[in-house]
Amino acid sequence: MNWTGKLIAATIDHTLLKATATEDQIKALCSEARQHKFKAVCVNPYWVPVCARELAGSEVLIATVVGFPLGANGTAVKAEEARRAVAEGAREVDMVINIGRAKAGDWTSVREDIAAVVKASKHAIVKTIIETCYLTREEKVDACRAAVDAGAVFVQTSTGFGTGGATAEDVRFMKESIGDAAFVKASGGIKTYEDAVAMLEAGASRIGASAGIAIMRDAEASV
Repeated sequence: MNWTGKLIAATIDHTLLKATATEDQIKALCSEARQHKFKAVCVNPYWVPVCARELAGSEVLIATVVGFPLGANGTAVKAEEARRAVAEGAREVDMVINIGRAKAGDWTSVREDIAAVVKASKHAIVKTIIETCYLTREEKVDACRAAVDAGAVFVQTSTGFGTGGATAEDVRFMKESIGDAAFVKASGGIKTYEDAVAMLEAGASRIGASAGIAIMRDAEASV
């Protein structure tokens, strides 16, 4: 497939999740997303109202993160975080699973945690971050199944704050695990056009990247 800049842009969640992000930087993120017609911006919950104002009348979606980046918040806290973010304008919620419960094989708790966020998010799309760098191959399968069973629309590779990010191998494996039951978002360490294409070719439908502008420059240069 010929991955043009336009096609790539339509898959990108333009991301700024640094603790040091300022309001001016968030506003710039929104402006860049409008200019390049990215699919969404992805920000910490505090900045959702700012994005809602900046992107009013735009087709760019607002995504936020829940239980981020460790996934170790209580389920009720995650659900309330999601509920409030959606009320303030978020249309997508990227939640981190309880990784400790996953490592212990307590998939009932993992599934219930995800389901509570799905319920609280109402009409918003939930993307479940399974943090692949910490999971075995079998655990990745179980995490993807838990996400699908709980009603998540996407399974997502990484927070970008763990020991590793997205790999084409993981994306391919996750997509094979869920088939058409959900979509895959690749995130973490995707810095170039070539990186993005590799993830999309492996089966990702969405790319989470803080390097969206660099990716677009690469895409234009590759034409």
